[in-house]
Amino acid sequence: MTASLILYGIPNCDTVKKARVWLTEHNVAYRFHDFKKEGVPPDHLQRWMQAVGWDKVLNRQGTTWRKLDAAEQAAVHDAASAAALLLANPSAIKRPVVEWSEAADDVTVGFNADGWQARLAR
Repeated sequence: MTASLILYGIPNCDTVKKARVWLTEHNVAYRFHDFKKEGVPPDHLQRWMQAVGWDKVLNRQGTTWRKLDAAEQAAVHDAASAAALLLANPSAIKRPVVEWSEAADDVTVGFNADGWQARLAR
């Protein structure tokens, strides 16, 4: 793997921590993009949603989602409404998001050690 791999997330997220440790242990070069400090690039968010689906990018299990009121949650019903919510609340993005290469569809959401190992074996 080259350093073109970009891992997006929040540094204090346990899943992001596990993913970063895993990448380091497997000698995979990557760049970390901190949502809190650098924000969410809108064009990349669109890329992620096209690659894996807006419903997979949106973390309905997380604290940020649960803190939204019922009307805000109900307003998310398609890619456009999800994008608006996720840009305003980056913590509602399922983490980590990984852009494995510059290919538009080469994106994963969440950490899966077996899946990542299979990627490296390609």
